[in-house]
Amino acid sequence: MEYVQERIATLHDLGGSGIGGVAADDAIARAVGETAVVVPMTDREHESPAAARVLAELERLDPAAVIVPVRAAPDRIGPFREWLESFALPIEVLWCTAPAVEERLRAAGLSGGFGKGRDVWLALGPAAAAGEYVVVHDADARSYEAGHVRRLLAPLTMGFSFSKGYYARVEDGRLYGRLFRLFYDPLIRALSASHDAPILEYLGAFRYALAGEFAATADLARRLRPPRTWGLEVGTLGAAFDHAGVAGTAQVDLGRHEHDHRAVAGETGLEGMSREVAAELLRVVEERGVDPDYGTLPDRYLAVGDRLLDRYGADAAFNGLAYDRASERDQLERYADSIAPPGLDRRLPPWRDAPLAPGDVRDAARPWIGGRVGSSADD
Repeated sequence: MEYVQERIATLHDLGGSGIGGVAADDAIARAVGETAVVVPMTDREHESPAAARVLAELERLDPAAVIVPVRAAPDRIGPFREWLESFALPIEVLWCTAPAVEERLRAAGLSGGFGKGRDVWLALGPAAAAGEYVVVHDADARSYEAGHVRRLLAPLTMGFSFSKGYYARVEDGRLYGRLFRLFYDPLIRALSASHDAPILEYLGAFRYALAGEFAATADLARRLRPPRTWGLEVGTLGAAFDHAGVAGTAQVDLGRHEHDHRAVAGETGLEGMSREVAAELLRVVEERGVDPDYGTLPDRYLAVGDRLLDRYGADAAFNGLAYDRASERDQLERYADSIAPPGLDRRLPPWRDAPLAPGDVRDAARPWIGGRVGSSADD
């Protein structure tokens, strides 16, 4: 069992009776009671077994709030809200695609594009107003446990400002975590080989940088500038580097996760996600002093990726797992096409500087007001 420390504090589950073993002491219990948990969902999570497990596990806790930003069509948001509110939780549903939300954002000069990043951003303002701490995690982990919230919060009770979860992705007899293993990690390694920059050392210290699970103080949550779609996780790390730094950052062992999987090809698959992740990652490093050579970076990325494939193949064989090297090499080629200058900056502002208040979002994103779906507080 390994217990090696990284550049940032790394808190392992070593099998003892402490927080890593899901025991909750008084400090953790108090922290849970001062925490708003944000769980973004889309139509596909409605009544899904994974999302139902997440909500049922959260019922075992006593958080200050559970805020669920939902992206759903008008005819779906009503049943979705009723299902969410059937759980014994202090739940607040935000309808992210409500017409009133679009109107409010347009009036504030923030219209233009939506996705997971915008959904989480809409929830961060209300969440930071609801508690001292904010925990964010996805709803697609079939192995989710209530103890994950306690583990993520534990570093915040120890003086850290930001906590990131990490875990193994081994399912169906094979390695997953593909976008991290085959894109993020080799790209960071390729950049680090030619640039000596603290941001690269920081980004390279996370064992699963693309995990959707993190915890932050409410103050830090107000400082996040998420991109509108994918890339939220990388953008969060950029803000954490600026405001928590190495000394204020920890990562926490969440064991082994089983997630729903995406196809590789296409805009809705990992290939499309890689473009958004690449844009945000490269924006983060450029803003902190790295000047990538985009003419050579894709080839350098592929060279690093090829070396890693040999290691993954050996690790899979050592553990008796199936390993399709040709498929993983094909993914490297697909992801290499994503490596380009980041383009137009369409990030949302930090809530501490936003031209609207959390209450504005709550009013606009109510799934229905006065019994009518999609009506506005101004109607």
